[in-house]
Amino acid sequence: MKRHILALSGGVGGAKLATGLAAVLPPGDLTVVVNTGDDFEHLGLTICPDLDSVTYAMAGLNDTDRGWGVAGETWQAMAMLRELGEADWFNLGDRDLGMHIARSWRLRAGEMLSQVTARLTRELGIAHAIVPMSDTPVRTQIVSEEGVLDFQHYFVREQCRPVARAIRFEGVPGAAPSPGFAGALARPDLAAVIVCPSNPYLSVDPILAVDGVRAALQALAVPIIVVSPLVGGKALKGPLSKLLRELGEEARNLAIGHHYKELASHVIIDKADASDAEGLRALGLSVTITATVMCDADDRERLARVALSAARIEQEDNGTR
Repeated sequence: MKRHILALSGGVGGAKLATGLAAVLPPGDLTVVVNTGDDFEHLGLTICPDLDSVTYAMAGLNDTDRGWGVAGETWQAMAMLRELGEADWFNLGDRDLGMHIARSWRLRAGEMLSQVTARLTRELGIAHAIVPMSDTPVRTQIVSEEGVLDFQHYFVREQCRPVARAIRFEGVPGAAPSPGFAGALARPDLAAVIVCPSNPYLSVDPILAVDGVRAALQALAVPIIVVSPLVGGKALKGPLSKLLRELGEEARNLAIGHHYKELASHVIIDKADASDAEGLRALGLSVTITATVMCDADDRERLARVALSAARIEQEDNGTR
């Protein structure tokens, strides 16, 4: 029986569903592949924001009030850096710095990002596989009216203010899937792919841009389930709604469906967007309407079960049980 689930995740929203999936699936039945297009070098450290968001969430360390970083954080190192005249536009908490230091020195010692990630997640007690999309750097860049901006400069330093005209990924072609990602795609027991509620353009497209990934997903004979990041036609966090408008799309689930229609078989949308279901079905997509806002562990686990149920329904409809 096919049991393994491959989840594709960005940061905060994706991390919530990934945590829900980890709560209802045994470790051997889940691989979470995380976007690394947001990664960058800062103050001599390799920062991997989405990997850290997923890791902190699955380890139970994330700050749920702030929405990012580690709970119970302090900021003494940042205060000292500021006094020393160093860049302070990207906040690094003291506990968070420990993660970046551990990652950075092991990368410099010759370990691959996959190896480092496996080590760090294991040390934090995470039994499920969290893997980067690639061990080769891929960097998301925003082509804006103010020039080309690296993602963190656009997202954090400029607070998403510049008008985006296009998005590109530096480093592809030329970046192969990480061993854990390639292995999950090739598993004979792969049952479904679940695209977590992450920004399609900034968090999921970098994963799909990795060499061979889109073709491999299109060749899979398993359901690909997309959980929409929109609720009531708006993104709960991040610049997706603004980005849709700037790229000439309407901030509705129909835009999400068009974006994924060559890959996905099923879209899960929030009850507030029930009126979008007919248009999505006209694209050939199956639709589940449910509550998609995840405020606590019960919400995360419930939505994970909804996504897994949608995958089973698609399997049965396709005769792939």
